[in-house]
Amino acid sequence: MHDGPAYTAETNGILIRVRPSYLAGQSDPDEGRWVWAYQVEIVNLSGSTVQLMARRWTITDGHGHVEEVRGPGVVGEQPVIEPGASYAYASGCPLPTDSGSMVGAYYMTDADGRSFEAEIPAFSLDTPDARRVLN
Repeated sequence: MHDGPAYTAETNGILIRVRPSYLAGQSDPDEGRWVWAYQVEIVNLSGSTVQLMARRWTITDGHGHVEEVRGPGVVGEQPVIEPGASYAYASGCPLPTDSGSMVGAYYMTDADGRSFEAEIPAFSLDTPDARRVLN
């Protein structure tokens, strides 16, 4: 699943690394459906324990249609990440076009109860024959 480039961002000592992968076996271009998986790793480089409370994704398809997704935690969890530890999960995104992009944020709280947003880097969703790199 790590066939795509890694995209990274760091906010307040929280490093987020995303690796998207096109899922040809789950896609059906004739029916207007393209599917990607993405693996996310969240590394706590700070000196404080943090908890991921919620997420926000902005998903843009190849026609420029934007959808915003918000919700508690990730994959049904609100993980607590100790200093020096990491948390990883995988999820997916179907689109009606053969390309698109995602960007977002995780809403975190630290051990002192302070809340902050940890940036999720923008990453491209492209079929293997149409790769682009977002900065």
